[in-house]
Amino acid sequence: MPRKRITQIFPWLLPLRIRQRLFCFYTKMYLDGNQYSEVKSETPLPYQLFKTSCPLYNRETGFDMVYQKNKVFNLKLAAATLDRVVIEPNETFSFWKLVRYADKVIPYKDGLTVIDGKLTTAPGGGICQMSNLLFWMFLHTPLTIVERHGHNVKDFPEPPSDAPMGVDATVSEGWLDLKVKNDTKMSFEIRIAFDENYIIGRLLTDQNNGRFYEVVNGKPLYYRKNNKIYEEVDVKQKTILAPTGDCVSERLLYRNKCEIGYPLPDGTDLAQKG
Repeated sequence: MPRKRITQIFPWLLPLRIRQRLFCFYTKMYLDGNQYSEVKSETPLPYQLFKTSCPLYNRETGFDMVYQKNKVFNLKLAAATLDRVVIEPNETFSFWKLVRYADKVIPYKDGLTVIDGKLTTAPGGGICQMSNLLFWMFLHTPLTIVERHGHNVKDFPEPPSDAPMGVDATVSEGWLDLKVKNDTKMSFEIRIAFDENYIIGRLLTDQNNGRFYEVVNGKPLYYRKNNKIYEEVDVKQKTILAPTGDCVSERLLYRNKCEIGYPLPDGTDLAQKG
């Protein structure tokens, strides 16, 4: 059995711990010497590098759909702080630097989130769908990933999308951030919109460098260890010349690992480890 944290033994200490973490979290960014993106574009940049969308509602969670509606409400609050932000050369994008005060005027509603390894509900729940979307967009650029954290547990099947496995990016204010740095001479603009059923993300640029990017998986591995089932999969990026469609490079970005918290389809091959 894992050792309990002090805040689990003495829950009244949790608000103090959170304030301490937030102070250190933002003070570190203030002192780290990075220039963080915050300026918004008045007019869209001229070139679209990538566009994607994903469903707003997941009906496979096992929870009341009201929490999906609340999640959409939370996503729109966060989107207001992110839409039209430009990542200039030598700037760093931080999810929390921008979303920090998204709920200052209008509070978040209760959505699904993971606390102490358990799927539950809390204010702001579901906001990770925004960081997932942004990370998927960033993978289709030459931006450098500075900080990204995958979910430790996949609690339910993912809704249909154009993304391969293992490209999620969980965030937790004070603990986990999503950061990318612009080491190029191009500028990148984030655009986020909603329709009735989808969240739509676009990345615009000020230059056409004649390239686009594809993100693909290696063959996934499923295995059982200590009576738990895990998924591991390689995430790779291909750089492709737009005029010819030729792939000029392919690189391994990372190997994603997570626990599977739902029944896999019949016939899934399971290795044994440990």
